[in-house]
Amino acid sequence: MAGPNPVDNGKKRARSTSRTPSPPRQRKRPGAGARFSQADREAARRRQQDREQEEDRQKHEEAKSRGVHDVVKQHYNMVPERGREWRVTDSKIKGLRSFNNWVKSSTIQKFIGNERHLNILDIGCGKGGDLQKWHSSRRVGLYVGCDPADVSIKQARDRYEQMKRRGRVFDAQFHTKDCFGESLADIDIIRRVGIDPSVGPNNAISQRWGGGGWDMVTMMFCMHYAFENEEKARGMLRNVAGSLKRGGRFIGCIPNSDVLSAKVIEHHKANGKAAEGENGAAADEDDDRPTFASDDEEDWDPEKSLDSPKPQETDQDGAPATDGANGDAEDAKKGADAEDGEVEEEGFEWGNSIYKVKFPGKTPADGTFRPPFGWKYFYYLEEAVDTVPEYVVPWEAFRALAEDYNLELQYRKSFREVWEEQKDDRELGLLSERMGVRERGTGRLLTTEEELDAADFYHTFCFYKV
Repeated sequence: MAGPNPVDNGKKRARSTSRTPSPPRQRKRPGAGARFSQADREAARRRQQDREQEEDRQKHEEAKSRGVHDVVKQHYNMVPERGREWRVTDSKIKGLRSFNNWVKSSTIQKFIGNERHLNILDIGCGKGGDLQKWHSSRRVGLYVGCDPADVSIKQARDRYEQMKRRGRVFDAQFHTKDCFGESLADIDIIRRVGIDPSVGPNNAISQRWGGGGWDMVTMMFCMHYAFENEEKARGMLRNVAGSLKRGGRFIGCIPNSDVLSAKVIEHHKANGKAAEGENGAAADEDDDRPTFASDDEEDWDPEKSLDSPKPQETDQDGAPATDGANGDAEDAKKGADAEDGEVEEEGFEWGNSIYKVKFPGKTPADGTFRPPFGWKYFYYLEEAVDTVPEYVVPWEAFRALAEDYNLELQYRKSFREVWEEQKDDRELGLLSERMGVRERGTGRLLTTEEELDAADFYHTFCFYKV
């Protein structure tokens, strides 16, 4: 005999008191999408744009609240290490990776010299991607890599241990370090090889005799983060110049400010806001004066080129009115707009399917970034960089600043110029084939036009410690 229904418990279910039963579910009819008008589509597009702008604004605010150093550190800690086989077979930008690595190899070989047992300091070493390049030179005795991302340092150390298992290799150490905000003299091995933390424009003795024991300092694709403010830029140069011995070389790759300036000017012209001359009139399109002073201009004053920021405004209590005199470009240039020419409030972007550059706010109509610190933009690169904040490095301002630390410019070339200059070199030409930059036998360049466009964003340089 069946027992009572456990659900009923002998009680009748209460009827719903709702007088408006749920309507039957509407079925979609074929062609319903065609009823959306052009105005509806435009409104949807605007809503999507608003959402994207709000996401960008939130990223911008997050960077300001956490500090760019923390944002960049977290980003590179989260980038997976996929291995060499993936990079040369499955990567969507394998041509760009090969091309950029060949340019770095070319710069290293050009300036490494003929000495052996060199001391190499790699600032911003990342995951150790350049270890094999230094090993192939057969001239390194000691290599020290520093990077603020602790996960990257662990992966660099693991990569080095794998190299040691395959055969004899140079001695190496790896350290987690903010190389722009902190002194490298805190690291024992750097201090033992030699570093002078007092180098700079205010130390006459260091200007003449100061220096360390390092033969080369390298900074690949990271120095632009130092131009968040003047303090970081000088901290970076103090570490570089203090580490190098006389005759030592400082090499690196950074975004090319000439490219950034040209894009800014192009944007303003397209929006009817041509750059203005010193007298306030629109600049003559036939004016052939360079955006930056050239090497042969006798009347160029490197001290004046820095265009130091105006004194910071304070409130009635004497406290700073902004977050910092050399913070974001939006804050650093308040009060300077009328003197420096028209600026654009709304940002803009450019790029292609594999990379994108976006200025979130103001840009100077004449393409000259003054003051030279705090001009933020966001950079995206397929598979490698996911919209992280970077800073413009105005080249002539940087060169003038480097001279304060006895660093003299010897070499500066865009990536495309390096290729044209070195592609037929006996060793580097063969290397380009082994690295997959061009096809064996035919010499056909394997890098796509979009990849070359992305590579054109960068240039490489070398300074000598004098």
